[in-house]
Amino acid sequence: MIGPESLRAKKARGSDRKLSEAQLRELYALLVGADPRQLSFGFALWTRAMVGELIFRRFKIRVSVATVGRTLRMLGMSPQKPLYRAYQQNPEKVEKWKAETYPEIRRRAAQEGAEIFFADEAAIRTDFHSGTTWAPAGQTPVVEMTGARTSVMMISAVSPKGKLRFMVHDEGLKSEEFITFCRRLLDDTDGKVFLIVDGGRIHTSKMTRRFVQRTERLELFFLPPYSPELNPDEWVWKNVKRDRVGRQAVQSKITKSGQLRGAA
Repeated sequence: MIGPESLRAKKARGSDRKLSEAQLRELYALLVGADPRQLSFGFALWTRAMVGELIFRRFKIRVSVATVGRTLRMLGMSPQKPLYRAYQQNPEKVEKWKAETYPEIRRRAAQEGAEIFFADEAAIRTDFHSGTTWAPAGQTPVVEMTGARTSVMMISAVSPKGKLRFMVHDEGLKSEEFITFCRRLLDDTDGKVFLIVDGGRIHTSKMTRRFVQRTERLELFFLPPYSPELNPDEWVWKNVKRDRVGRQAVQSKITKSGQLRGAA
C-alpha cells in the first residue's frame, strides 16, 4: 500500500518491552553517570552483556543481548570509541585554564603582537601500523614492511589559525633539540612567540629556562598536568602516526636521497 496510510506507525513484532519508563530512566542515568567499575564490574567499558547483567542486578529482569542492544539504541546510545583521560587530571585547573588562563594569553598576544603556538613531541617507529584492509573472510592479509625497529623523533607547533612548523630528529629529543626548534620557530615568526607546552622535562629544564630568560621574543606557557586534550598539536601526531605513517608499509626511515622522511 502506497500513500499516507503506509507512513503510519505500526506496532513492531516481538515481545513487549520488559522495562518500564521509570526503569529505563534509571538505567540511562546509571550508564551515563557511572563508570562500570563503580558498579562492581571488572571492566571500564560497557558491553551489552554487562548492561544485561546490570539490568538483572537492578531490576531482577533477564533480557537477551539482542534485547539489550535494541534498548540501548532506543535510549539514544551507540557504540563509540572513548576518549581516555588520566585520573590524575585536576578538573578545577582545566576549567581555570579554559575560562581564565588561555583567554588572558590571547588578550596579551593581541595586545603585544605575539603569535600563539601549541607545541608537542612524539616518536614514530618503523614497525608501527594502524588501520584495517578488506580481504576474504578467514584469510588474514599480509603486508610486507621492514622488520627493523627504529624510531624517528618529531616536534611540531601549530597555531590557532592552523600554521604548522615541525622538525624531525634521528635520536631522542633533549633540551638542546627543543631549544633548536624554538630558535627556528622564532626565525620563521615576526614579533613575539607565545609557546604553549606541557610540563615535560625538556620544557622545564634549567637549560630551557635560561634560554627563555635570555630570549625576549619567546615566552613559555604551561598546560595543566595530564591534559593532552587541551593541546591541538596532539591532532597533528594523530594524523601523522595513525592516519598516515601507520597505514603505509614503511620500508626504511631514510629516503633514496639519504634524508629523513618528512625532514624540514
